[in-house]
Amino acid sequence: MTVRKTTSIASTRGSLAKQAISKKAAAQPGSVRVAAIQMASGPNVAANLSEAERLIEQAVVAGAKLVALPEYFAIMGIKDTDKVAVRETEGKGPIQSFLSRMAKRHGVWLVGGSVPLEASVPDKVRNSCLVYDDKGKLAARYDKIHLFGLDLGNEHYREEQTIEPGERIVVLETPFGRIGLSICYDLRFPELFRAMKDVDMIMVPSAFTATTGKAHFETLVRARAIENQAYVIAPAQGGYHLSGRETHGDTMIVDPWGVVLDRLPRGSGVVVANINPAYQAGLRQSLPALRHRMIGCDKLKVDLVEHNSSPVKKK
Repeated sequence: MTVRKTTSIASTRGSLAKQAISKKAAAQPGSVRVAAIQMASGPNVAANLSEAERLIEQAVVAGAKLVALPEYFAIMGIKDTDKVAVRETEGKGPIQSFLSRMAKRHGVWLVGGSVPLEASVPDKVRNSCLVYDDKGKLAARYDKIHLFGLDLGNEHYREEQTIEPGERIVVLETPFGRIGLSICYDLRFPELFRAMKDVDMIMVPSAFTATTGKAHFETLVRARAIENQAYVIAPAQGGYHLSGRETHGDTMIVDPWGVVLDRLPRGSGVVVANINPAYQAGLRQSLPALRHRMIGCDKLKVDLVEHNSSPVKKK
């Protein structure tokens, strides 16, 4: 079910809309309701947090117990360096206070897609995914490992100029199962997700460009779900930004079979779906691909073969 951005004509009509959403919100027995939020953030942190609050409330009305925000939800600056100017120390700052407050107020687990945190150098940030539990306590932090770079004619991106990469893979134990954390460009590196082992869900908060997103976003999201037999929750930036940048959007939740359960192509809004552990367990039992893995399990050797096809080296 997609909860789209709407403007109420009257408060009564808005109340009726909320009631209609609530009636559809009940999760199936044994499952949990999750939500992914799509935004088109700008350079004003306070305005972005206000919009995020509105969308989080929509997700809660829809019955979500786990809510995920997109990458850069709090700031998409005019310049890449704008995020450096608002970076925070872990545990302090308005963005982190907002996330903790929202999680506690609504009694949900909240994934802050990415927050600019202090790096080891003054002119960069750590692009950090922060997860808060339903009491408002920081439960996990993941610093984006793979930094995006693109050079296509008039379109140029070099994240390494303003972001310091992370070094640790993060998997979080939650009441809803094991969740692997990633951010945007990480999606192109399947070895990262294999290293997470058997995760139940994968978070991929993103801000894909319109160019790369149109070509690859859905394919990559569904591939990560299929090959890891995991639910993938991919909240995204989706629209035009004051910097002139256009992000792809297409926020989606995908099941372990690769089926898109819900999506929102463009604009601000919320997508919601049920995560069903029994369905996932049955699928893994019927098609035990994760147990069938051979490559990467130190069970096989690699033959390097010259042009004459004779083996020359074994590892």
